[in-house]
Amino acid sequence: MKLSKFCDENLVEFSLSATTKNEVIEELVGLVASSNMVTDREKLLHDIKERENLVTTGVGYGVAFPHAKTKSVKGIVIAFGISENGIDFDAMDHQPVKLFFLIAAPEDAIGAHLNVMARLSYLMKSEENRNKLLSVSSPGDVLTLIDNVD
Repeated sequence: MKLSKFCDENLVEFSLSATTKNEVIEELVGLVASSNMVTDREKLLHDIKERENLVTTGVGYGVAFPHAKTKSVKGIVIAFGISENGIDFDAMDHQPVKLFFLIAAPEDAIGAHLNVMARLSYLMKSEENRNKLLSVSSPGDVLTLIDNVD
C-alpha cells in the first residue's frame, strides 16, 4: 500500500503556525478540508478532537497521529505538518511534538485505517526517518518517504 494515495502535496505543511494542541488540530483539519475527500469540515474537527480527548495521540519521539473514523470523509485522507519549535501535545514521553500526521477515515474503513496507522507508526519508529522528515525540502519528498515503508 502506497500511503501517498491518501495524501498529496497540498496536504503537507512545513511550518505550522499553531502553538497549542487544539490549534494544531484545527490547522491540520483546515489543510485536509481542502481535499475533495472531506464532506464536512466542522464534523471532522469535532471527531478528531473528541478522539484526542479519549487519550493522546502524541506517541512520543516528537510524533503525533491525531485521527478519527468519521462520517465526514469519503475515503482515507492524511495531512502532514511540521512544527519547528514543537508543541505540547500531551505526548506519552512528555516531549514536544514536531511531526504530525492527521488521519481521517470513513467509519467503515476499519482494516485500511489500522493498516495506515500501523505503517506510519512503523515509519516513525526510526530516528533516521524522523530526521529525514524534519529536513525534507519539498512535499514530494514527504510523499516519497512515506511510500518507502518496508
